[in-house]
Amino acid sequence: MHFKHPEILYFLFLLIVPILVHLFQLRRFKKSYFTNVRLLAKLSIQTRKSSKIKKWLLLASRLLLLTCLILAFAQPYFTAKDSKNANNEMYIILDNSFSMQAKGKKGELLKRAVQELLENTPENAQFSLLTNTENYWNTDIKSVRNSLQSLNYSATPFELDNIIAKVKARKSAFKKDIIIITDAVGLNEKQLKNINSEDAPYFIIPKAEQKNNVAIDSVYINQTLDNFYDIGINLSGYGEDFKPISMSLFNNGKLIAKTIVNFDTKKKKVNFTIPKQAFHGYVAIEDNGLEYDNKLYFSISDPKKTNVISIGDPAKSNFLSRIYTSEEFNYHNFDIRSLDYNSLDKQDAIVLNELEEIPQALQTTLKSFVSKGGNVIVIPSEKIAVANMNSFLSNFGKVQMGSLENKEKLITKINFDHPIFSGVFENKIKNFQYPKTKSSFPITSSYSAALSYEDQTAFLTSIQNQVSAVSIFSAPINSINSNFQQSPLIVPIFYKMAQNNQKSGIIAITIGNNQPYFVEALLSKDAILEVRGTDEQFIPIQQILNNKVKIVFNDYPEQAGNYTIYNKKEALENVSFNYKRSESDLGQVNANLVSDYKTADTISTIFNTLQTERTDNQIWKWFVIFALLFLALEMAIIRFVK
Repeated sequence: MHFKHPEILYFLFLLIVPILVHLFQLRRFKKSYFTNVRLLAKLSIQTRKSSKIKKWLLLASRLLLLTCLILAFAQPYFTAKDSKNANNEMYIILDNSFSMQAKGKKGELLKRAVQELLENTPENAQFSLLTNTENYWNTDIKSVRNSLQSLNYSATPFELDNIIAKVKARKSAFKKDIIIITDAVGLNEKQLKNINSEDAPYFIIPKAEQKNNVAIDSVYINQTLDNFYDIGINLSGYGEDFKPISMSLFNNGKLIAKTIVNFDTKKKKVNFTIPKQAFHGYVAIEDNGLEYDNKLYFSISDPKKTNVISIGDPAKSNFLSRIYTSEEFNYHNFDIRSLDYNSLDKQDAIVLNELEEIPQALQTTLKSFVSKGGNVIVIPSEKIAVANMNSFLSNFGKVQMGSLENKEKLITKINFDHPIFSGVFENKIKNFQYPKTKSSFPITSSYSAALSYEDQTAFLTSIQNQVSAVSIFSAPINSINSNFQQSPLIVPIFYKMAQNNQKSGIIAITIGNNQPYFVEALLSKDAILEVRGTDEQFIPIQQILNNKVKIVFNDYPEQAGNYTIYNKKEALENVSFNYKRSESDLGQVNANLVSDYKTADTISTIFNTLQTERTDNQIWKWFVIFALLFLALEMAIIRFVK
């Protein structure tokens, strides 16, 4: 037992006072007997014995009364078993990712967790609250009440290691108590490595009752017809025993198509045919799972012609004019000697067709062209210097050519998963007439080949980046060296290599993906582009590049939806943004990962445990109660004991 005010114990010397009083009252008296009152003498002796017992009882009660009062003022207590951590700082980490939309026994997991925090957190408790995107340092429940009540689901995935790193960065002389509230969807061992063992965090893992969920993964143009787009929609089902779900397609808020999807497999593809015109809408489903992945917003711009030029001998470029027809392309051919360098920035694709040398000025221009979203197609010449070609290719990636080999080879393998062949074939072709080349340059590349020879070396490879591609043939494809121009593969390959996705594809940007986006606009130095939606608008990071503006959206917008890029009041382009589909699988919960840590069902359990283990047992109140009891006992002795 310990005392908060041990100096008060010196007052125990006051116990001598009642003892002295008692001794004074017990002084001896002389006995006197009367001969004629024998009976009264016996009565006097009996009364004197009772009085002596009464005084001893009063002395004991008064000593105990005074002792209890002195001890009460000294405030005795028993030390808590975990008192050394009584001054720990508290950090509450709350997962507000989209998987917390799942429903538990008492409603949505996040909303229930917020309600428990509001109801059970002591008002005088100081803590720091961290969510996926927001930090509230050294606060209390009153200060963050409104923020918690308005807390929205975040498109930022729950990354525990990054949040723990923020907690560690808060230097303090005290240890830390960490309470982690998460459904553990996507939690892995790597995220737990950043937790110090001495912090001993508490985990609260709310469990979802309904784990079935259907998500719309992607939308793409499956086929472009004369007057229609055939679009494909990929869906994923997570769980078991799915019921048929309704799928609807909206353009500018109007319903244009609807169907019922039966999930006989975990992956499902649904096709819609829509008019070949601008589209600014979304596809939606109705299921009993998560809500955030039930819509996928996308935009399709008005069909625009793709600008393509080829640089090389006009006689060897005739086949390109038959591929890049005037209905869909603005195609021109230039000899290297008459090339207008100023026109290159206005192109979507540039074909280097069998140039014997690539001048340094052209190399520099094409490097900048690719960085701005342009596509480059390289067809080598038999006479080109390998060193010159490798110097050019090194500007874009790890692709190098070896010396020319005069050896006939058959082109036998198609990589159907390569981006060049995306949406080209409905079925994989097993038997086709193999093209061949008489001479070729061996290619060393860290990138996958789109077409390969029978000896597994690359005939066509591609360096893909976020906004453009550099496609490289390993051999000249003129009619003397190859019959590739007569192959049915040549049209879809050159068509896809020249396409600019922003002009001919679907615009569906994932929030948080820092992929650059290019807008054709002529702006003054001080002009800025703004992105506006129904409920949100923002100014993205942007860079003016001649006749284009390079935009990086970073983590904006916060809400998925359809948006428009404006130059002041002029609408330039429609764009659409979607949440990353990383939270859709509610079955990826690994509860065993936190088995080595303390767990609890509710926040109130943790607060009660910490208070019990770290609060000293104050017993001064008991001494006050005992003092009152001894006072009552003294009064009873005085009144009832004769």
